[in-house]
Amino acid sequence: MTTWWEIAFSVLGGMLVLWLSLVLVLWLEQRRHPGGASIRDLLRLAPDVARLLQRLAADRTVPIGVRIWLAVLLLYLLSPIDLIPDFIPVLGYADDAIVVAIALRFATRRAGSAAVTRQWPGTPEGLSAVLRLAGLKPSA
Repeated sequence: MTTWWEIAFSVLGGMLVLWLSLVLVLWLEQRRHPGGASIRDLLRLAPDVARLLQRLAADRTVPIGVRIWLAVLLLYLLSPIDLIPDFIPVLGYADDAIVVAIALRFATRRAGSAAVTRQWPGTPEGLSAVLRLAGLKPSA
């Protein structure tokens, strides 16, 4: 018969393996793109990206579908119900980061690089990184 501590160790071991896999994938991705943004640079982008998403949601020139998805994203982030509960170390916030990354890519591609450039609150380097992550070319 399985005891509670065996189950706890199995769950913790599984989370550790998943976390190490995620770190490995991120490290390999970083090595594939030399000269790309460092983790510190990406963390510095977070407040600017949050303001960008807020500004895109309020911009009447952005398609209504994009604005609706940005509102849904905000509701998801404010909701206490997550795909993975936030009290689970590392993974609890990783699902939020993944959802935000997907929403950012969706919103910026639909809004276009001109709207993103117009609404970007940060540095030119940060804008370049966001456009690159979204797969967009800088607007002329």
